[in-house]
Amino acid sequence: MVAVAGGVGGAKLALGLQEVVAPGNLAVIVNTGDDFEHWGLSICPDLDTVTYNLAGINNPEMGWGRAEETFGALTTMGQLGAEEWFRIGDRDLALHLRRTEWLRQGVSLTEVTERLRRSLGVPSDILPMSDQPVRTLVHTEDGDMPFQHYFVRCRCEPAVIDLTFVGAEQARPTHAALAALAEADLIVFCPSNPYLSIDPVLSIPHLRRAISNAKAPKVA
Repeated sequence: MVAVAGGVGGAKLALGLQEVVAPGNLAVIVNTGDDFEHWGLSICPDLDTVTYNLAGINNPEMGWGRAEETFGALTTMGQLGAEEWFRIGDRDLALHLRRTEWLRQGVSLTEVTERLRRSLGVPSDILPMSDQPVRTLVHTEDGDMPFQHYFVRCRCEPAVIDLTFVGAEQARPTHAALAALAEADLIVFCPSNPYLSIDPVLSIPHLRRAISNAKAPKVA
């Protein structure tokens, strides 16, 4: 089974699917349009939310981040003059550090995500929609801004005019994502935001075509 998901809403259904299918029989293709760099680190919000949920270590009250989180590093970074609008917890920070280290060594995002999910004991495959950057750019009345700046820093306050998925036309789906789609007996579109979480996945032409051509039934 393949699930296509974004963050909070998609992660909840992905967890439910993981609990009813045999271990190893679920692959979750995750939106990476929200990915961005913060404090010099590679942050993948939707991948992390799905990973933490499937590992059973997410913060159930917030819907994102890790349970029993502390924020010592965030406090210290603020004292040192760093931006604090994106609240990175200490345990979360460790994952971002590890991911960034591997990416700078030339490891693909797919392989990095595989290493992280194995380390955290997730039985399902978690697959980035692409190893190449696709970024959701929000066009607002206050100007263009990356998604996390609009969503977190500006708290969704500026009126939205349009969305652009920068890099989508050039991006290629990963071999792992294509293989999962080809082998799937069911494709489920999770209840993630259709414009901000599902559309970025479908904006990659080759990935959209692979989903469309897959023989498996598709449920949304």
